[in-house]
Amino acid sequence: QVQLAESGGGLVQAGGSVRLSCTASGRGFSANHIGWYRQAPGNQRVLVAFIRSDGSTHYADPVKGRFTISRDNAKNTAYLQMNSLKPEDTAVYYCNADQSLVAIMRADFGSWGQGTQVTVSS
Repeated sequence: QVQLAESGGGLVQAGGSVRLSCTASGRGFSANHIGWYRQAPGNQRVLVAFIRSDGSTHYADPVKGRFTISRDNAKNTAYLQMNSLKPEDTAVYYCNADQSLVAIMRADFGSWGQGTQVTVSS
């Protein structure tokens, strides 16, 4: 089982870019699908993007063409490159991992990390 920690958030102006990292400890990172999620104040946590263990990707409609998810199994790390940021991207961003793609898509996890705050100013 892997444990994950998010990093890389911060304050950025609209139109800017940020790269988030999701670093895993424990064994089996490469066998897991990885999901990035976000939760804005007053809203539920939602799936932003996921990358399968085979490297194929999926994006939620609001971020298509602006965000890129990737992974480096040698470094036990997944990334979320966020470009052309908008104020509505402001949220706490989380990652999670599972060998079940259904769990990734449903955000069906017993625990979450602390996340990393991304704030986009207009």
